[in-house]
Order: sequence, then structure tokens, then C-alpha cells
Amino acid sequence: MASRRNPEKRMKLSGHLREFRKRLFRSGLAIILGTVAGWYCFDFVFDALQKPILELAKDQNVNAQINFGSLVSAFDLRLQISFFIGVFLTSPYWLFQIWGFIAPALKKRERKYTVLFVLTSTPLFLGGAYFGWFLFPEFVRSLLSFTPEGSANVINAAEYILFTVRVLLVFGIAFVLPVILVLLNAVGTLSAKSILKGWRLAIFLITVIGALATPVSDPMSMFLLMVPLVLFYYLAALIAYLNDKRRAIRNKSALTELEIAGDYTPDNLEE
Repeated sequence: MASRRNPEKRMKLSGHLREFRKRLFRSGLAIILGTVAGWYCFDFVFDALQKPILELAKDQNVNAQINFGSLVSAFDLRLQISFFIGVFLTSPYWLFQIWGFIAPALKKRERKYTVLFVLTSTPLFLGGAYFGWFLFPEFVRSLLSFTPEGSANVINAAEYILFTVRVLLVFGIAFVLPVILVLLNAVGTLSAKSILKGWRLAIFLITVIGALATPVSDPMSMFLLMVPLVLFYYLAALIAYLNDKRRAIRNKSALTELEIAGDYTPDNLEE
């Protein structure tokens, strides 16, 4: 009887709230477990983060070191990094929970594009973060070069870690932005013509992203970030152009078949 009264199996608001609470609890529990694992990975991660400063201090005789400014700051920093590691390690699981919550509301075609976005954006984000990590020693070297001779650069540990995370996140997100353009084109929201028409705005935004992600005086670091972003932007425009062309051919073919069958209405064509 219940299936007859609700043939489309629509869930009430209370049911959606229960489903959201259940998936939120699972995600939170996974992140907590990941944070526990991150606690034991702290030493390895922190050694990797402070390595650029220690190597620079050793190679160029620069007096630079990481400093903990209070009694509890070391514990607080360890907890923050452990949480960050936990979120990163468990990201496939909590992303799956988010996907499991929103997927029933999507059409079959939209689900396909969303899965494609997740599969392509994840390696691009990781690749962008790795690219930022590759350039990070040059950022540190450039910033520490402003230290006057005979002075010591005592770096606050929390500020240094937040600075590092910001650089890596900006690089990762910057590499994902072109995928968003392709996704908007795939669902019919943005055409290739519109993407190319806004190239001036795109170059301006890429320049701003480069300036935010490379807060140093060295223009070469900013240029190294801008080049792949510009290439990704035009690659996204090319993919959108091919997709628009394929969509136009498919719609034209469908229109011809409907006219032959004498069953043409605007609703019969895909938008």
C-alpha cells in the first residue's frame, strides 16, 4: 500500500533530515578516526613542512627556526595538523557520504557528469597541491631573503603551518577551476563561445590567483603557476567546443528524424 501511495518513493523532510544526520555522523566518526591516525603521523608531516627552512638555514647560514610561542601551542598545533591529516585521509569516505545524500535528487545524466567531475578533479587537486609543494622551497627562500644581515628570523609555528596550507590549497583549487567550466558546459549552462568570450576576465582571475598563491617577490614563481592555468583554461574551452559541436549534431539528427516521423515538438529535443 505504501508503494502505491508513494510510487516515486519521495522522502519527507523528516526523512531527509534523518538521512543527513546519519551520513554526517558517519563522516564525523571517520574524520575522528583519521585524526587519531594523523596524530601518529604528525612527526613525519611536521618534519616535511619545516624541511625547507632547515635546509636554507644550513646551506646559507641563515638564522631561521620554527618557534612555539606558548606552553600549549605545540599541543594545539599537533591537534590542528592531526585533524587536517584526518580530513585528507578520510576524504574519499566523507565525499562518498555527501554523494550518497545528494545522488537520489539528481537525474541519471547529472549523476554521470558529477562522477566524472569527482574522478577528474581529485587528481588535479592533488597535482596542483604537489606543484605548490614543489615551488614552496623557493617561496621560503625568497621570503627569508628579506631578513636583515645579523638578525634572526624566529617563525611562529602556527602561522607557518597556516601559510603552508594556504599555499597548497590555493594551488590545488586553482587546478580544479577549469574542470568546473567543463562541467557547466556539459550540463548546458555555459557554452564554449561564452568561455572564450570571457578570456580577459579569465586571465585577470588567473593573475590574481597567481599573486595570492605566490606571495613572494620572484615573478618567475607566479609565471610558473599562471602558465598551466592558462593552458587548462583553453583546454577546457576546447573540450566545451567539441561537446557543443557534438550536441548540435545530435540535436540536428534528432530534429530530422522527428520531422520525418511528423512528431516534432520543441519538447522532443534535448536543450
